[in-house]
Amino acid sequence: MSIQQEIDKRRTFGIISHPDAGKTTLTEKLLLFGGAIQEAGAVKNNKIKKGATSDFMEIERQRGISVATSVLAFIYKDKKINILDTPGHKDFAEDTFRTLSAVDSVIVVIDVAKGVEEQTEKLVSVCRMRKIPIIVFINKLDREGKDAFDLLDEVEQKLGLRVTPLSFPIGMGYDFKGIYNVWERNINLFTGENKQTISEAIHFEDVNNPELETYIGETSAETLREELELVYEVYPKFDRDAYLKGELQPVFFGSALNNFGVRELLDCFVEIAPTPLAKDSDTRLVHPNEKDFSGFVFKIHANMDPKHRDRLAFIKIVSGVFKRNTPYLHVRLDKKLKFSSPNAFFAEKKQIVDESFPGDIVGLHDTGNFKIGDTLTAGEKMNYKGVPSFSPEHFRYINNADPMKSKQLGKGITQLMDEGVAQLFTLDLNGRKIIGTVGALQYEVIQYRLEHEYGAKCTYENLNVHKACWVEVDNEKDQEFLDFKRVKQKFLARDKENKLVFLADSSFSLQMTQQKYPSIKFHFTSEY
Repeated sequence: MSIQQEIDKRRTFGIISHPDAGKTTLTEKLLLFGGAIQEAGAVKNNKIKKGATSDFMEIERQRGISVATSVLAFIYKDKKINILDTPGHKDFAEDTFRTLSAVDSVIVVIDVAKGVEEQTEKLVSVCRMRKIPIIVFINKLDREGKDAFDLLDEVEQKLGLRVTPLSFPIGMGYDFKGIYNVWERNINLFTGENKQTISEAIHFEDVNNPELETYIGETSAETLREELELVYEVYPKFDRDAYLKGELQPVFFGSALNNFGVRELLDCFVEIAPTPLAKDSDTRLVHPNEKDFSGFVFKIHANMDPKHRDRLAFIKIVSGVFKRNTPYLHVRLDKKLKFSSPNAFFAEKKQIVDESFPGDIVGLHDTGNFKIGDTLTAGEKMNYKGVPSFSPEHFRYINNADPMKSKQLGKGITQLMDEGVAQLFTLDLNGRKIIGTVGALQYEVIQYRLEHEYGAKCTYENLNVHKACWVEVDNEKDQEFLDFKRVKQKFLARDKENKLVFLADSSFSLQMTQQKYPSIKFHFTSEY
């Protein structure tokens, strides 16, 4: 099979949502359809005993939230589908933002009762900024929720999207009878006492056919006809080009827990979703069908197997074919590395692969060579853009609680920071270590993992910092910069790349500093 055929077979996408919208359940049901798993881990009720397939870490099982992004793949209708399941919890947003640099499209999951929530707004704004194609899945239709048209309005207004429904619900909650599939022109009915059974799709080219009443009753049939008429009048017709450009977003309705509407979503997704896309590097635009391999690290996962101290660097392949045991250039370190056991992920199983193609995610065993954002190539010196570190919102000093374990603590912190769990800053003045995170929950995760994976204990001390700003200056010998360093020395630190960071204690002091030192630039992300 040619490289172009392999590229055409692949679909790599992320699933994003606010916590509890049913993202992990949807991921599982997609895997069930792809035959990648045999049974679903009942995601809600026995999270602790079994846990969902895509929730790897112990702390996730305890809290029932996805802390790390999982990578899962399956084959469906001869297409290879790579799913990146992301954390919904806002404290882990940075992991999700980085994952969005590795996907070609996304599915946004929205809870029918709660509608558009805060975290969804943030994540969708990142997708719109990057023009990522979006499909919306409105979930939990078996529960009482908002009216379908109200929800579509809310999605348009709050998320700034232009939507077109490709399926439409017949009733909702207790009256939920099924879904009319606009895309395939058929009806799927919910049957059985407990509404767990789904009938085979009944083909309906024309909803005005009187046979419709025999399936869903007179009232429901009348309502459906009226609503579909409105759908066809009010919303634009689906246009694949507009969807691929990020200008039109198809909407599906369903209930992931009851496996309803998921197949319709998947069938349409494999037809319309983009194949792997070209990506910008600092030197040029790289196309997937180029013969030379290139890819970048968007995630590092330490201790996938607690018995072995292993770290996996997840690489998204952008161009060419990645081959096992072939030396590739690690651009930042400027050295060649080769990998004897690259992993691919089929559901929860890891397997060693001989070659992988653009769009695929490969896990490489790492002894500490990789950091998030690193680029691997067949030899070309270039770096992929768009995997930034954001300015943290919480800051604490980290202290060693067990002096006998300072080596373990040092190693643990270094590895967790490379993984992108949080950011480490070292004060210039006294060398004290500060951990900055996007959300407070990450401090618990760090403490838990240091103890359970590295045998080290730590305590925290609060620190009043408003923002961390990366400092950029044209000339380090400039008098203004030397004055700034002298006056602000107790607020200056280095990040793990040894870049200078100014820790402003309030928005007022940051403003005053910017005014006082106009030649110095202050950035809120590390990628400036």
